[in-house]
Amino acid sequence: MAAYLVAILIFAAIYGFVALGLNIQWGLTGLINLGQVAFFAIGAYTFALLAQAGVPLIAALAAAALLSSGFGWAVALFSPRLREDYLAIVTLGFSEFIRLIFLNEKWLAGGPDGVAGIPRPLTIPGLDTELSFLVISAILLTMAFWFTVRLTRFPIGRTLRAIREDERVVASVGKPTLAYKSQAFMLGAALAGIGGALFASYLTYISPDMFGPNVSIYVLAAVLLGAQGSASGTLVGTAIVAALLEGTRLLKDYIIIVDGVQLAALRLMTLGVALMVIVVVRYRSSKT
Repeated sequence: MAAYLVAILIFAAIYGFVALGLNIQWGLTGLINLGQVAFFAIGAYTFALLAQAGVPLIAALAAAALLSSGFGWAVALFSPRLREDYLAIVTLGFSEFIRLIFLNEKWLAGGPDGVAGIPRPLTIPGLDTELSFLVISAILLTMAFWFTVRLTRFPIGRTLRAIREDERVVASVGKPTLAYKSQAFMLGAALAGIGGALFASYLTYISPDMFGPNVSIYVLAAVLLGAQGSASGTLVGTAIVAALLEGTRLLKDYIIIVDGVQLAALRLMTLGVALMVIVVVRYRSSKT
């Protein structure tokens, strides 16, 4: 049970990076991104391929963040005037575009077979592999949290909040809103890329089916659970979603009257209902 709890905490930390990135894009800037999983996947595959090639893990992690950030910049650049549901559709399509590339281009990253044998970081003396990974992930997540909190207190953070409220007003005073939105997308994508690198390193195997649209939905739910633009609220929401995602796997120990396929469907139904209830309660409490 202790090992299972450690695994849940590791997944919560990994998805925490993706959620913090989405919080910068949507929570802080108002850019609805349903394709955050694309940057997550880019970071995972970049780290996996470089680490397998013998690149030092720190350099592979930095490359994952930089390449994800570059794709974030490209998305912002090619959709400068899109807002709300239009931007959501474009980013969702982009995430599927990236996933299908990894799925069909076998020469690039193994196609549907994925990438196996991905190295893990060195263990910390006195701790086993799982606890070492948890400590390393927690340290990196703390640094990301500190960065996002500081970002909101800098002038760029105040400008991003102003863009969320009314972009036209910001543009009317001479602020380059496209540049600011591009920076928000780049920062959010970089954090997702770091999360993807940790995801690949932890599992030591990745495949395209791990990066479906449901990942973006789960992360969006995590950000919704926290106050919009709040880094701490985002991490709390991520912990709740991770607990639901992994905790519902325990249903198999208590429900024995259904087979594996039915149990998988029941797990998804339970997860969906729980997320809907939590989001509705959170929304109503924010209005009172």
